Amino acid sequence: MIGFALPQFGTFGRQDLIQFATSAERLGAGSLWVGDRLLASVDPVTGVDGNAHIPRQFRRSFDPFVALSVAAAVTTTPLLGSSVLVAPWYPPVQFARQLTSIDVVSDGRLIAGLGIGWSPEEFEAAGASIGGRGAQLDELLDVLDSVWTAAPVRYAGRRWSMRPAWIDLKPAQKPHPPVYLSAFTPAALGRIGRRADGFLPVVRLPETQYVDEFRWQRQIIDSAAAAAGRDPAAVHTQVRVNVAHGTSIGEVADVVRKLADNGFPDAFVDLMYVTSSVDEMIEWAQSLLSARSRG
Repeated sequence: MIGFALPQFGTFGRQDLIQFATSAERLGAGSLWVGDRLLASVDPVTGVDGNAHIPRQFRRSFDPFVALSVAAAVTTTPLLGSSVLVAPWYPPVQFARQLTSIDVVSDGRLIAGLGIGWSPEEFEAAGASIGGRGAQLDELLDVLDSVWTAAPVRYAGRRWSMRPAWIDLKPAQKPHPPVYLSAFTPAALGRIGRRADGFLPVVRLPETQYVDEFRWQRQIIDSAAAAAGRDPAAVHTQVRVNVAHGTSIGEVADVVRKLADNGFPDAFVDLMYVTSSVDEMIEWAQSLLSARSRG
């Protein structure tokens, strides 16, 4: 299944979101995705992938929940995912309500993709602590599970607590929307095996050595899942393909084909950095979907 990132960052506007979402559905896209950026630091401590680079597109970003709401309103079939929402920025109960609302209004199409972020400047602006992000994520997952499945809801943890209360808005998907996590370290990969429904790895074109890396990562995930008494095959992999400026459609199609040939058939492609208009994004999407259908 091939999907695409929605035109959320950069100069794209409201009508572009609507046009791309409806066109992608008409062309046969299986999923539509959002990311989560607050700002682009003028003098970043760290940038994307650990270097000093911050894409210019990050200077202007639609709220991911708004973008997902738009897509939910104008489509009926594609899955709607996040890759990723920076979980430590959000109060957990409010976060649960936002995710639940998207799942309900989309009639059960949400994939809740979560990560722990990397930008100190964004954490500072959000009023969140960048320390102990893994532990924060673990506790947030506990809160989500309680809000989504318990009645009444109660929670008492290290960071957050909640007295017994009724929260009757529950997800359309039962027991809850699938939760996918991004991960790069062995500890984070182990968390996926123990707790998540899916894994969100990334291909960054023109990178070429991703298949071996994904296999190594899956070994850690699968071992952790088995140790926790879970079926490793129940942990899905959804690959994000980030396309750098100057990459050709043929190169992207080759990557999608290579992923499928090596056991990773589900991917979504981010075209925001290689196209300059929504019409061009739609043309790329059509070409990639046509190439996939031809095998």
